[in-house]
Amino acid sequence: MSSPPVLVGRPLSLEALEEVARASRPVAFDDAARAGVLRSRAAIDAIAAGGDEGPRVYGVNTGFGALSETRISVADVRQLQKNLVRSHSTGVGPDLGVPEVRGMMLLRAQVLALGSSGVRPELVDVLCAMLDRGVHPRIPAQGSVGASGDLAPLAHLALAMIGEGEAQLGAGPFVPSAEAMARAGVKPVALEAKEGLALINGTQYMASLGTLAVLDALRLCTIADVAGAMSLEALKGSARPFDARLQAARPHPGQAVVAGNLRALLAESEIMESHAHCGKVQDAYSLRCMPQVHGASRDALAWVRGVLEREVNSVTDNPSVFLEPDGTADIISGGNFHGQPLALALDLAAMAVAELANISERRVEQLVNPALSTGLTPFLAPASGLHSGLMIAQVASASLVSENKVLCHPASVDSIPSSAGKEDHVSMGSVSARKLQQVVANVRQSLAIEILTASAGLDQRAPLSPSRGVAGAHAAVRAHVAPLTEDRPLYKDIAAIAGLLTDGSIVRAAEARVGALR
Repeated sequence: MSSPPVLVGRPLSLEALEEVARASRPVAFDDAARAGVLRSRAAIDAIAAGGDEGPRVYGVNTGFGALSETRISVADVRQLQKNLVRSHSTGVGPDLGVPEVRGMMLLRAQVLALGSSGVRPELVDVLCAMLDRGVHPRIPAQGSVGASGDLAPLAHLALAMIGEGEAQLGAGPFVPSAEAMARAGVKPVALEAKEGLALINGTQYMASLGTLAVLDALRLCTIADVAGAMSLEALKGSARPFDARLQAARPHPGQAVVAGNLRALLAESEIMESHAHCGKVQDAYSLRCMPQVHGASRDALAWVRGVLEREVNSVTDNPSVFLEPDGTADIISGGNFHGQPLALALDLAAMAVAELANISERRVEQLVNPALSTGLTPFLAPASGLHSGLMIAQVASASLVSENKVLCHPASVDSIPSSAGKEDHVSMGSVSARKLQQVVANVRQSLAIEILTASAGLDQRAPLSPSRGVAGAHAAVRAHVAPLTEDRPLYKDIAAIAGLLTDGSIVRAAEARVGALR
């Protein structure tokens, strides 16, 4: 049964955005929101009807940025909007993927449908039609400084809407946008007063990339708990540090969630029972402090999620149209396009999720180092010396962790003036979003390496069985990746496990044994 359409103009959840972006959930324009857009547009039409003697309103009958003091004749207003889209289409670098583009399109439609942009409903209709029929503009990934919003990426989106630039149908090859629109049965729009500006002014690039990356990061938090539980069992560690009383003594919410997950995952373990009285006093921090470290990442990402939830339901273009109770309109020029709230949040998200890999790599070191691994073979090799085992898997994780340290330098601490000094402070939030995407990808690979390594350690603990949750996760790995009986190229194994993390298979396998994890 297909999902009902996401209604633009109504409150939008991050999960709904992801479903449109990644699963092509249908979209539609809410009727009540359409009425609000019509009322907002009437205010812009009234200004345009005033002719060259009417009031000067930024973006309606003026130039843009540093040229905002230049009056534009009524006869040139349409050309002004087209010129704006064309001139701002200056993106460079690799093209965005289809999900990121679809997320931008949905968010752009959402902003316009909130009724403060002063555009015609036709613009929202065209965006909805493009989404539903799979017309995806070509949008280069680089070129935005995050204020006045994501100008260049959004200009490329708008360029396709007017039948220029390039687009693809589904995930097909790029063709001229006019051709893609014609094949999909979508008529390009001819922009009227203010509409070009309304399409390119806002934070939809960084919000789209940021939302998809943060949702992935939140899922990696649960995966990190599973990976850590597998490593703890393979290393004959203790679940005692996850006691609920200890967590309540320092009541950070993320810490409590992680400890609860670990208690569930580690219940009923033969391995743990076998060394209950071994005299070992304390495990290494990377094992003992999982609630504190993983939990801090969860708490930070929960805050970032809140920022994104507000942003995807915000009006972020400029100027904004506000209707008074008597029907008159007040048009206010401001700075809601500035990406600073997202820039700071996405920089924090990168640091938070990177820590999951940082501590994961230390657990991998515990597993492969014979001085630390409580009886496992050196590097988990079947025959040490003849075989190198997982020696270089740890090196690969270390490489990813070190790369993340570079990527976690905050973009938001930088600013560079643009537009002849009119735009004298910018957020660089677009760079924050792009960096976060790469950090998330690196963390997924690091956790895949830990799960591969921990699985080899669990193999060596047989015939003792791990806990129910860990046994479920281990079985899911072994259904796709064979035990290590001799040296072999490991890149396919790592890729296979990363795929199981992406589709949720390993977490679901653990949950099938212990119930839902958070």
